[in-house]
Amino acid sequence: MRSTENGPACEIEQDAAIAVRVVDGLRQVAAADWDSCSIGVDQSPDAGMSQGVETFNPFVSHAFLKALEDSGTVSAKTGWLPQHLLIENDSGGLVAAMPCYLKNHSQGEYVFDYGWADAYERAGGRYYPKLQVSVPFTPVTGPRLLVAPGPQRDRYRHALTAAAIELCSRHHASSVHWTFLKKDEADLLGGLGLLRRTDRQFHWANEGYDSFDDFLSALSSRKRKAIRRERREAVASGIDIVRLTGSDITEDHWDAFYAFYMDTGSRKWGRPYLNRTFFSLLGETMADNIVLVMARRGGRWIAGALNLAGRTTLFGRNWGCLEDHPFLHFEVCYYQAIEHAIVNRLAFVEAGAQGEHKLSRGYLPVTTHSAHFIADPGLRDAVSDYLNRERHYVEAESEALKEYAPFRKGS
Repeated sequence: MRSTENGPACEIEQDAAIAVRVVDGLRQVAAADWDSCSIGVDQSPDAGMSQGVETFNPFVSHAFLKALEDSGTVSAKTGWLPQHLLIENDSGGLVAAMPCYLKNHSQGEYVFDYGWADAYERAGGRYYPKLQVSVPFTPVTGPRLLVAPGPQRDRYRHALTAAAIELCSRHHASSVHWTFLKKDEADLLGGLGLLRRTDRQFHWANEGYDSFDDFLSALSSRKRKAIRRERREAVASGIDIVRLTGSDITEDHWDAFYAFYMDTGSRKWGRPYLNRTFFSLLGETMADNIVLVMARRGGRWIAGALNLAGRTTLFGRNWGCLEDHPFLHFEVCYYQAIEHAIVNRLAFVEAGAQGEHKLSRGYLPVTTHSAHFIADPGLRDAVSDYLNRERHYVEAESEALKEYAPFRKGS
């Protein structure tokens, strides 16, 4: 096996005894079967954070992924053709799965490869189609190699990886991209020869706080005063903020939230990815996992943030507003999420991609991981060289950012 600094060249032997089936939609998979593979194992972003703790990542659940498909948000028409990989036992029971999509663009991924595509096509190659192993439009770390607990776990994970590479060849695709991986999955795929990539997000950790004020007491005096001022000013214009979950969320709330999402999304990136039907389906199937933070002024909803809750983590996803008010975004997206996590004894808040402004509000840098198979050796070598340099930069920057954390020294 040929080696590079980024890992050995990818050569994964097929396991002839394991048959992998491809389906073009989750309508072909029973929810209980899919979820038996994705629930009940440690799904924390960092395996060291909660070893052995049973968690639930809502984004790889059958309900969430199927809502994307049933709403038409994810389809061949939108450039996300489902090509999910399944492994079944002799009795037809599902024992392993991988959410996978054939794509003709790189939108909605949050791990950017536009430069790779541009360079390859300028050199005469064809970068699209490609395969994406991920949760569409969702920059949240979670399991991608969904394998029910048991002695065959690593064998099945190897088989899924080999099958994805075979599927890449079958579709004449340029590459396969596993994004927002758990670290142990990134380690496994790196060991199999895939290229590894890292990036950074900002997450909040609950250190056993009893209240929001208890959290503030861990911060430096200057940061504590700044956050209290921001929270006061966010609601100074007569704004009322509520957190809704379960049956308290109505279609009227979704109508209002969708208006926020469309207005802000259209201004920010031109074409929002999710449609109105998706939010209704999400409300029908995952209401108890939803935490919808809504802001109202003068009896009119003006802003909101959508969060999904796992067993240990609150995941912030979408935000939008119809009125601009100082610090309202920070209150609705970050401080309300922290407060909810403290009240409900959740261990973490993940507030989405990007945003160094989160650092001063108690969200610390956390490394995210992806793995990449590139079929063309020339492109692979060029990308490998780039990733080697990028990883060193990400690591150094994350270490430097920690020096600006708002916490009191020694706390």
